[in-house]
Amino acid sequence: MPARSLLSAQLHGKCPRCRQGDIFIYPLRNILKFSAMNKNCSHCDADFEPEPGFYFGAMFVSYAISVTIFIIVGIILFIFFRPSDVVYAICIVLAALVFTPVSFRYSRILFLYWFGGYHFEPLR
Repeated sequence: MPARSLLSAQLHGKCPRCRQGDIFIYPLRNILKFSAMNKNCSHCDADFEPEPGFYFGAMFVSYAISVTIFIIVGIILFIFFRPSDVVYAICIVLAALVFTPVSFRYSRILFLYWFGGYHFEPLR
C-alpha cells in the first residue's frame, strides 16, 4: 500500500509512524465506543500512549476545536436567524453534544502527531 499523505493519515486516524495502523479500535460511527484506542499500532507496533497521562494535553486541543465549532454555530445562527440568547445557548449545547466524539478523537490524533515523538517512516 502506498504511503498516505500527512493530512489523509490524520483524517483517517492512522499511526503517525507508519500511517497505516489505526489509532482507534472502532470507527467514529460507533458512537458508544468512540473513545476506545488501540494500545499499539497493528502495523509497526508504535505505542499510542508514550507516557502515563500523555493525553491530558489533548484536552487543550479539544477546547480549541470546541470553541471553533461554537463560533461557527454562533455566526451561522446570527447571519441566518438572529435568534434570542436562549436559542444561542441551546444550539451551542446541542453542538457540544453532537461534536463531542469528533472533538475527542481529533484532539487525541493531533496531539499524538504533534507531541508523540514519532516521525514518518514509510518502510516500516
